[in-house]
Amino acid sequence: MDIYFILPTISTSFIVLSAIFMAIGVYHIKKGNVESHEKFMTFAAIAALSFFVIYISKTIFLGNTQFGGPDSLEIYYVIFLVSHIILATTGGIFGGIQVFTGKKNKLRYHRKFGMTAATIWFFTAITGIMVISFFIFFIRAGKQPAYGMLYSTRTKKNLLQINFCKRFFYVAAIIN
Repeated sequence: MDIYFILPTISTSFIVLSAIFMAIGVYHIKKGNVESHEKFMTFAAIAALSFFVIYISKTIFLGNTQFGGPDSLEIYYVIFLVSHIILATTGGIFGGIQVFTGKKNKLRYHRKFGMTAATIWFFTAITGIMVISFFIFFIRAGKQPAYGMLYSTRTKKNLLQINFCKRFFYVAAIIN
């Protein structure tokens, strides 16, 4: 095993933990146990933040992961990845708002958007697991140099077609 396998696996584990903690937190608030809800939601936020720190560190120091599968599957993977990035960004924003409104006791807003935020985060966790599983189990991902410098063995015509998408995903992943 190498660092290109270990770090994504560890970071994905933190997302799984955040979803589990969030599910437990939602369960506790439905039962009226505010203290346990707050505790598990705090654990969920810490796990999500841990994921974010590991993911950004991996991306900065080791580079982004390049699609290493067959060309015929790349468009499907790219569409799925864009969906995941949109979910993750939205879930991160909603999650931050939920942490803020919960800690500041602004419960009207917290209750209003809580289940929406949780649902988005559950889908983000599921699609994140699918992304890493896709690389681990189905495709041997290519390694890319640090800071996301794009390179490929494809023809110049193919590069022109997909280069914009790859740069967009790299920037979105850094922001995410």
